[in-house]
Amino acid sequence: MASKGICDRVAIVGMGCTKFGEHWNRSASDLLVDAVQDAYGSAGIEPDNVDAYWLGTTGSGISGLTLSEPLKIQYKPVTRLENMCATGSEAMRNAAYAVASGAYDLVMAVGVEKLKDSGFSGLTGSAPPGDGTESGMTAPANFSLLAPAYAEKYGVDLETMRDVLTRIAYKNHYNGARNDKAQFQREVPVEKINSSPKIAGMLGIMDCSGVSDGAAAAVICRAEDAHKYNDNPIFIKALSFVAGPAEGAKRQDYDFTSFPEVVESARDAYEQAGIEDAREQISMAEVHDCFTPTELVLMEDLGFSPRGQAWKDTMDGRFDLDGDQPINPDGGLKSFGHPIGASGLRMMYEMWLQLRGEAGERQIAEPKLGLTHNLGGAPGRCVSFVSVVGL
Repeated sequence: MASKGICDRVAIVGMGCTKFGEHWNRSASDLLVDAVQDAYGSAGIEPDNVDAYWLGTTGSGISGLTLSEPLKIQYKPVTRLENMCATGSEAMRNAAYAVASGAYDLVMAVGVEKLKDSGFSGLTGSAPPGDGTESGMTAPANFSLLAPAYAEKYGVDLETMRDVLTRIAYKNHYNGARNDKAQFQREVPVEKINSSPKIAGMLGIMDCSGVSDGAAAAVICRAEDAHKYNDNPIFIKALSFVAGPAEGAKRQDYDFTSFPEVVESARDAYEQAGIEDAREQISMAEVHDCFTPTELVLMEDLGFSPRGQAWKDTMDGRFDLDGDQPINPDGGLKSFGHPIGASGLRMMYEMWLQLRGEAGERQIAEPKLGLTHNLGGAPGRCVSFVSVVGL
């Protein structure tokens, strides 16, 4: 059973996004202000026009004051929320449903994260006390299990699997090199990717997403009001979010070749949007490529490739910028970077540019529908978000 959804009832009429990277001389507040000001300008509005705000961040502030203080917001509702790596997408989902309900006319979703100030080389924060059954492995170690599991299940030799992972990293850095807001803006040779120092299992440094600072924001209103603010808005077709039962590590039949949460959130989103064949109907997608094998598995969970065929589609160039179904045209987490609270809204920013024909050198020809996807957690224990947007 799908949620009822809000297909074509809500529009995005303005967006802003900072450059992602190592912003040593700028605070989370600085980044917030820049992204929000850009979004105001994009929608042609003044701050007083916005009725309410939703802020996504995992570790760069607590409460709505994180946003209201630097922006000098005068006594308006600001909701701060967190849902692991899907935090930015969750801010957008909540803001969109608030508008669809009729509670507000014009709202803003904002995501921000300052990871470089933490001193950690990866994600920040510590897990709450548990019962001892949750894996204590690092994120790279957890996601490294996907590659050999996929190879074993579908009969792909490990040398070929290494080539597939390299192809994914190469593609995303190629795309990021054409994006002036990406953390990493250089193409990376195949030889360098293959020889990068190992982190966990088959994964090297070049198989891991960038750790960065950044912010992004979206202005959202009801569809019937969209052209008051923008001549070329984009419309939300589906928003789906699910939290799984976290049973992967406890089930003997979980084989690390799929994220059941992604399958379910995609099914729900496609039903909301009336999509019957995602491989043919989705023009492009921004997916949660936290590690290269994650993107591989997602291609099948999202229905872009038949089971056991994503590795072939990857090598054949289907998901390249000039392929039949471009994936991560802005460089993805791998090249654009991954400031947790901002990543979901950064993905939507790329949909905003592509659907409006404003993506420059990486512009996709005549896109119809775009998809964004986040997951948070680990294989067998995660949350998943899928959106579908279009004109």
